[in-house]
Amino acid sequence: MTANRGSGLGGDGAADASPHAEAFSVFAEALDLFHAADVSRVRALAELGRSAMREARRDGVRGMASDMELRSVAAEAAGMARLTDRRLQGEIDHAMTVIDDYPAVFEAWVQRRIERGHVDVVVRVGAGVPHEVRSAYAEAAVGVCERDVPSRVRGTLEALAAKLHPQTFTERHKTAAAERCVRVFHGTDGMSNLVANLPTVIAAGMLDRLTQMGQSVKDARVTTGPEGGSDAAGSGEPADAGGADAADLAADPDTRTMDQLRADILGDLVLGGAPVVDPTYGTDRAGGLGAIRARVQVAVTAETLMGRDENPAEAVGAGLVDADTVRQLAGQVSEWDRLFIDPVTRTPVEIDTYRPTASMKKLLMARDQHCRFPGCRRAAIRCELDHTIDYALSGHTHIFNLAHLCQRHHSMKQFTKWEVRQLGGGVLEWTSPLGRVYREDVPIPAVCFTIDITDPPPHAASSGPPDEPPPF
Repeated sequence: MTANRGSGLGGDGAADASPHAEAFSVFAEALDLFHAADVSRVRALAELGRSAMREARRDGVRGMASDMELRSVAAEAAGMARLTDRRLQGEIDHAMTVIDDYPAVFEAWVQRRIERGHVDVVVRVGAGVPHEVRSAYAEAAVGVCERDVPSRVRGTLEALAAKLHPQTFTERHKTAAAERCVRVFHGTDGMSNLVANLPTVIAAGMLDRLTQMGQSVKDARVTTGPEGGSDAAGSGEPADAGGADAADLAADPDTRTMDQLRADILGDLVLGGAPVVDPTYGTDRAGGLGAIRARVQVAVTAETLMGRDENPAEAVGAGLVDADTVRQLAGQVSEWDRLFIDPVTRTPVEIDTYRPTASMKKLLMARDQHCRFPGCRRAAIRCELDHTIDYALSGHTHIFNLAHLCQRHHSMKQFTKWEVRQLGGGVLEWTSPLGRVYREDVPIPAVCFTIDITDPPPHAASSGPPDEPPPF
């Protein structure tokens, strides 16, 4: 994303006609001043850090004494900036990292090819990049940042860092997964934070399931309303929801936001094994929240899926996933969507799935009526949907590439030299091993509405000669 600097605000041209030209000119000047000041601040902070290190080394001081010198300098600078010394020391460390470890990124920022937000995200993502590949990472990262805003480059930078790392993502994930844990950080007002460090697919799946369950509760409010008898307090029986707080929530669920619903359901699942308050079915039968399963959308290349490389996949909206986990997930699902990527722009151009949608099945059932091999009359309901061009050979799951075949003729198409192609409109052309061609037209329904155009409608009986067709 390239900024159009020096666009003529306040000068000659179309910008003069804008009633906001002067205000934009002032804003542009303010941006220039802010950029210059921000760059100077980072340079000054880095120099403070270097000065502290030089002073600590002057007499051969190392270890704790060296850190004390940096703390002292940070405390002095914090007094000048009216900030905390911890924050100032963190800013000094960050400034030294930017200038000393990522000079190409810093220079791109100085030249205003990228913004300060880009610099920060490059450094954060690059924290795990080994020194020997850091320069290559930084150069490529600048190119990524030049094309987009800071808030949208993190995912691309993470994939770049994973690609350049000498260890495979799978190896690093195994090491990181060994550190998984759950911690509690106690806060104020009787509240605490429960933090779980988990594999990405597990965390994303947990959040998705909680969201689905929360949405089901919200949908139940609309369908049943406050008088629908879906809450325990309204049923005339005690609300066994883990205490007065849960009972109050059950009695008045309309006050809960999605965040509150997710938190309440998480507590129920961990402590009780199921949601205690489930308004999705009222009081006469069990609710449906427990049947909801998590969903995680994963994008993976065919090479990684087949084990030809160990590149990470992406849990869409969450982060990178190691190859082993993705292959394990692949063995547990029955349906995949195939994504076609433009080789030049590297953007998705089409999505395809092996299994036809429900609407496709209904349409094909009505169109084909029976097996589409010449002469076969086995009903379509007893046939299989076949990809005319095999899915594994890039055949699409579209109406123009699907047709019903009975098991006998499906197998014959697959294992003998009989060939078939679609001519369009559902018409199939079969070619035998001897080269004979058989055309299979779309069956005509025995019962359907038709328009009789042989007799003119009454209102057009007197318009024109008798042999002239009626106007439409």
